[in-house]
Amino acid sequence: MAEENKSFFKGLFKKLGIGAAEEPAETPEEQPSQGVEQQEPQQEAPTSLQPPVAEPPAPAQSAQPVLTPVPEPPAPAPRQLWTEPAAPAPAPVSEPAEQAKPSFFDRLKRSLSKTHETIIGRVDTLLLGKKEIDTDTLEELEEILITADLGVKTTVDLIRTLEQRLKRDELQDGAALKRALKEEIQLRLLEHHAPLVVTGKKPFVIMVIGVNGVGKTTTIGKLAARYAGEGQKVLLAAADTFRAAAAEQLETWAKRVGADIVRHKEGADPSAVVFDACKAAIARGTDVLIIDTAGRMHTKVNLMEEMKKIRRVLTREIPDGPHETLLVLDAATGQNALSQAKLFKEAADVTGVVLTKLDGSAKGGIVVAVSHEYALPVRFIGVGESVEDLRAFDPVQFVDALFQ
Repeated sequence: MAEENKSFFKGLFKKLGIGAAEEPAETPEEQPSQGVEQQEPQQEAPTSLQPPVAEPPAPAQSAQPVLTPVPEPPAPAPRQLWTEPAAPAPAPVSEPAEQAKPSFFDRLKRSLSKTHETIIGRVDTLLLGKKEIDTDTLEELEEILITADLGVKTTVDLIRTLEQRLKRDELQDGAALKRALKEEIQLRLLEHHAPLVVTGKKPFVIMVIGVNGVGKTTTIGKLAARYAGEGQKVLLAAADTFRAAAAEQLETWAKRVGADIVRHKEGADPSAVVFDACKAAIARGTDVLIIDTAGRMHTKVNLMEEMKKIRRVLTREIPDGPHETLLVLDAATGQNALSQAKLFKEAADVTGVVLTKLDGSAKGGIVVAVSHEYALPVRFIGVGESVEDLRAFDPVQFVDALFQ
């Protein structure tokens, strides 16, 4: 019966197209008779019922995806937990300390800082705690102003005016007194103030006088730079032939600012230098002629006579010259500057004043004294070493800087 079944299944397999190799597995009773050798080919040869399938990836590859050669996507920007602080981009306006210079008013305030402490600082101390102003307060104020080199005449005039305002009940407290003092000082400076105008005359002749050491030659050089910068044709006359190297110093300034110069040998006659300078100024069409004179001591009569001789020669060559006689004073000398102003005005017909070295002086009150006592306009003030530190005097600006 078993043999018949076997034959039946073989015939059925042939009709279905199944090879003999795909015959159903034999029963356990038949396996020992076929041996191990018939089982191995059955495991290796696939049947026609199982189509070829692609070999699956190795287990090791599926277990370790990191080793799979998959194209990596573009890496995102690395994320940093901490970064170095980036240096700020330089802004065009981030360098005021190097590019922006302080205004002239700020420099003037710094230059007058010592004078401010001498006058305004002491006035503030005087008024501290005072609830009302009386005549005793004005007497103490008078002492402060005299010792601050405002001069006796100017101080007395100021105090008398303040006493009148006190009687009119205008000085009710310390603030009112300071305000009144500022107004009165400003009025006295404005009374004789006039800027120096060098147009209208050609050549416009400026004769500069003053004692040695006040900064006279340096002031001439800065004036030449000022007018040359305005487009004026400038000629310098080195008539200080007594001081060693004075002409060389002036020549250096002439080259620096682009001005012409007339000079003689050391020890030559100053009047001869002025004569040649006048001739050259007329011939060259000079706009401004600036004459340097010897730094003569005002107590030596013979030297003052020499200055008068220079003026006579100058007037002969340029009939209405000099058009300006500038007296250069050192603000730091205080009352000595007042005495110089008195004697020079008598001997040389001074028409204007230049106050130098205000930046290192505690006696800036001399500016008020010189202008008020001798009715002289302050033309320029010097507040530093550079060329631009010689400025035309502005009474309102000066008083504002002094009181701030």
